Amino acid sequence: MSGPVLNRRQAVALGAAAAASGLTGIAHADETPMRLQVTFPPGGSTDIAARIIQPRLSELAARPVIVENRPGAASQIATQYVAKSTPDGNTLLVSFDTHAINPIAKSRLPYDTFKDFVGVTLAVRFPLVIGANPQAVQGKDLRDFLKEAKANPGKFSYASTGLGSMNHLVMEDIKRRSNTFVLHVPFGGGGPAVQAVLGNVATLTLLSYAALRGQITAGKIKPLAVTGAKRLPELPDVPTVAECGFPGFEAYSWIGIFAPSATPAATVQRLTREFQGTLQTPEIRSKLVQSGFEVVGSDGPALDKHTHQEYERWLKFVKETGLKLED
Repeated sequence: MSGPVLNRRQAVALGAAAAASGLTGIAHADETPMRLQVTFPPGGSTDIAARIIQPRLSELAARPVIVENRPGAASQIATQYVAKSTPDGNTLLVSFDTHAINPIAKSRLPYDTFKDFVGVTLAVRFPLVIGANPQAVQGKDLRDFLKEAKANPGKFSYASTGLGSMNHLVMEDIKRRSNTFVLHVPFGGGGPAVQAVLGNVATLTLLSYAALRGQITAGKIKPLAVTGAKRLPELPDVPTVAECGFPGFEAYSWIGIFAPSATPAATVQRLTREFQGTLQTPEIRSKLVQSGFEVVGSDGPALDKHTHQEYERWLKFVKETGLKLED
C-alpha cells in the first residue's frame, strides 16, 4: 500500500526544512515508502533505534518511512530479504553487529556479507549492560556475581540474542578471562532475552540500556556492569567491566544501515545524507543518548571498514578459543 502523497505546499516546506539543515537536494516528494528491515523482534536495540529515528527521517526524506521487523535465523532472514530486493534505495537493512559476526558463526549464508551490501551509515554504537534477575543474584556488581558463580558451578545462566551474537561473544570473553562457567542460553532477540531473565529462565543477559531501561527503573533487573570504556551517565553507580577486575576491557554493539550493493552510488550518498541529517537533529540525538546509544552517523565507507574490522577481531577470538557458534 502506498503512503500519503505530498501536495506541492508540503513538498516545498520539506525542501526548505532540508535546506535549513544543510540537506539541500534531499527532499523529493515521493510516495514510495522507505522500508527499514530490522533483523530482530520488537523491543530489542535495533528496533528501538529505528523507531526513534523514523519520524525525523521521514521528514528529511520527504516520504513515508516504515519499520518492518523480520526476525529469525540470527538476522539472516531480514538480511537475505534486503540482499535480494530491488537496489533502488527503498529497502534498507537495519543491521546489528551480527552482520560482521555471521560470516564467522555460520558455515553457509544465503548471501555474501561483504559483496551483497554497501554501507549507508554506522548509525550508533552502545555498550552492553549486564543485567540480572535480582532474586537470583545476591551481589551488587559483576565482580560479586563471578565470585558467586565460581562458588556454585552450573547454577547460573545467561540469555543471549543468539549463537554468535555480540552478547554471546562478550560474555564468553568474560568467562574466559575469569575462568568461570555460566551456561549460555540463546534466544531470538533482545525482547525474548529480557523475558527469560524476568521469568528466571536465565540469570542474566547483556543488552543495550535502551532494551533494559524500563526493567531497571522498575527494579526488576539489576545492572551489574557495562561493557564500555566508561560508566553510563544514566547508570553512574554501575561499574564498567574493566572496573570489575578486567583492565582495558571494552566492547560495543553497533547498528548500521546497509543497502544492496547494486544500489547506485548517488542513491547511497543521498541516503547517507538523510540518515546523517536525522542523527544530527538535536531532538533525535537526545533521545538516542538518553536510551544509552552513542551517535556516530558515519558515511558508508566508514561503515564498510568497521564491519571488516569487527569481523577480523572476532574471527581471531573464535580461532583462539575454539568457541562453537553453530548448533
